[in-house]
Amino acid sequence: MTPPIGTTLIAKITGHDSANDTARRFGVHATDLGLLWADAAGRTFVLFGDTYGEGWCGDGAGPSEGSDWRCNFLAVSTDRDLDNGLRFDAVITGPGGHARQVLDRDPRIDEETVIPCSGVAIGDTHYLHYMSVRAWGSRGRWTTNYSGIAVSTDGGETWDKPMSARWINRAERDHPFQMGAFALGENYLYLLGTPNGRWGNASLARVAKDEVLDTRAYDYWNGAGWYPRDEFRAVPVMQGNVAELSVIYSVHFGRWLAIHLDEALGALVLRSAETLTGPWSEGRVIVTSQDYPGLYGGFIHPASAHGPVIYFTMSLWQSYNVYLMRTDLSALTAEGPDAPVEA
Repeated sequence: MTPPIGTTLIAKITGHDSANDTARRFGVHATDLGLLWADAAGRTFVLFGDTYGEGWCGDGAGPSEGSDWRCNFLAVSTDRDLDNGLRFDAVITGPGGHARQVLDRDPRIDEETVIPCSGVAIGDTHYLHYMSVRAWGSRGRWTTNYSGIAVSTDGGETWDKPMSARWINRAERDHPFQMGAFALGENYLYLLGTPNGRWGNASLARVAKDEVLDTRAYDYWNGAGWYPRDEFRAVPVMQGNVAELSVIYSVHFGRWLAIHLDEALGALVLRSAETLTGPWSEGRVIVTSQDYPGLYGGFIHPASAHGPVIYFTMSLWQSYNVYLMRTDLSALTAEGPDAPVEA
């Protein structure tokens, strides 16, 4: 493992005393995740996970009853002055101006919540990878019913969850694409997938941009080429404890960058690769739970594609809110973000 890279906290972006004052303005006292993607108009969409209002317990997630609990909510931002925090232009709201849930639970199945994992815009259409959580377990472990892709054609106001865009988890609970990170290429949309929980490897799939909502159209990287339809033929492109993965192509470095939680290390780590099929560098620590106890998430802001500074959201469990972080890679050599730091 290479030495850690210095990371600084810029601002708290949700909850009380945050840059967006979400408790007072939108009834969001506590939330997590904050995955990000951009559209062609330059807007950044920020989607959060389980969200609580006035009845929030004040220490971690919960309770779901009596707390104005929502599975998720969506904000939109055009802020580019990220060194002063990430400010929202708008939030998708319901009655009373409170942030409303954009992905609903399915009452027909045993489902705890619906958690977003990654978003992308292709033209005027937005796609969202999400997981249907069946049950929470011990540290970093949970089970899913399935993962899926939701779609919006009205700028994120409403979302459909088509049955054709679902990967059903099997009884062994080992399906390799239950959490996903989108990566938009020139000819394909790529999906890096991990099993439910935080202890699995990452595998790779691709699909034509006009067939995103048909899981039968996906090909899977088997180490030598692309294999159609059978996700269990996919081989890992990232080994280790890959969780809450976020991927972006850095024009500045000419490489793909990935941030994910490594639960065993208690850290967010940075990896890079020339191609999505790898080889990916070993994880380089960018922030640790020694400095920020209970950290998780690590979702890259789209603006990070164009320079040596990486901005990302990070969640903290106890405060159960989201923070904007900054990692400056400008001291690294031209060999890439996984290269040794220059003296």
